[in-house]
This record gives sequence, structure tokens and C-alpha cells, in this order.
Amino acid sequence: MDTEALAVLLQFTDGLFPAGGYAHSFGLETYVQEGTVRDRDGVLAFLRAHLEGSAGPGDAVAVVLALDLSRADDLAGLVALDARLDAMRPAAELREASRQMGRQTLRVAASLTEAPLLRRLHDEAEAGRTSGHHPVVFGAVGGAAGWTHMAAALGYLHAAAAVVVGAALRLLPLGQLEGQRLLATVRPLMVRLAEGAASATADDLWGFTPGIDAASMRHAQLEARLFRS
Repeated sequence: MDTEALAVLLQFTDGLFPAGGYAHSFGLETYVQEGTVRDRDGVLAFLRAHLEGSAGPGDAVAVVLALDLSRADDLAGLVALDARLDAMRPAAELREASRQMGRQTLRVAASLTEAPLLRRLHDEAEAGRTSGHHPVVFGAVGGAAGWTHMAAALGYLHAAAAVVVGAALRLLPLGQLEGQRLLATVRPLMVRLAEGAASATADDLWGFTPGIDAASMRHAQLEARLFRS
């Protein structure tokens, strides 16, 4: 992967990138309000479950699949993958979070790049003909930018973990240093999941986080909410 491709990857995974992840806790807020997650250990358990049960085998694999479809200029394949990912998300809040982050990423990508496929995918999403889930869009950008499978998967997983840790820092009395320690603790896990995603096929795409899904569904009934999911 050349330097320009790396620079694009860093931009799209940076905390300042306006994908909207800061507005979501992906179910963590429910666990905090219910008292299930109270400290650093609870956040770590949640983060591991999120990575191992959803972001790794589901999203990161979808990123790699979308990257290859983007390289092949296969819009129909991207739309089909998007529909599959939509069906895999039983919690409406998690579906909407992924759609919102994906469409915002796609709007930025379509403005920053000259890739015709990204503009066509953007048009499909804006017209409501595809959901525009974040992993699909992220992978499509990677195909246009020249990212490797491993870099795309690991970059996505790091960004996903950083969103959860950022939410935890706003929900619990944890400091910035503890947040960085959490990310360092799960780094080997992210590398392992990224390595698996980098060589995965469509048959390897799965997700299973029933506890997080249920917490996301309960989130809408919380009396006060800081996050949208």
C-alpha cells in the first residue's frame, strides 16, 4: 500500500472524520444506566464482545468483501452485500447507526474522490435503493483508494473500538489515559480479527451479540439518553 493510500486510510479512520460515530454507544449506554457496566473491566468486557461478536466477523469481513467488489467495479455486488448486512442487524438502533455513519462517510467520499463507483453508490443510497451501511461504504472507499485487506480491516476495527471507548469516557468516570489503555489491551484481539477478515470469504460473514442487540433495543426506553444508540 503506497503512502497516498495510507494517508487516505488515516483520514477516514481519524476521530475528526465526520461519520457521526460520536453520537452512538452501540448499546453501552443501556448497560451503564442499568448498572451492568460500572468500571474499566465492564467496558473491556463490552468492547471484547462487540469486537469478537460483531465488528470482527461481521463488519470487518464486510469491509474486505466490499473492497474487492469496489476494485472490480461491481455496484450490484455492493448493493447485495449491503442488503445482507442490513438483514444481519436485528436491532433497529444498530441498523440506523450503521446506515447513518455509512451515508455520511459516502457523502464525504463522493466529494473528496473522483471514483465513479463511489458516486454511483452514493446516488443509490440517496435514492433509497440501498442502505449504505458503514462497513460496505468503508470497504468501497478502500477499493478506490488502494488499501490492502489487512489495513482496511484493522483500520475499521480500531475506529470502531475508539468509538466505544469514547462513549465510555463520557458515560463513566474514566480518564483519557485509561481509554488508551483499553485500546492497547484489545489491540492483539483487533489484529487477530483483522487477519481473519483479510482472508475471509462471503461464507465467513457472521455476527452474534444477542446481549448487545437486546441492550440496543432497550435503549429507546431509557428516561434520559446521551447517545442515539
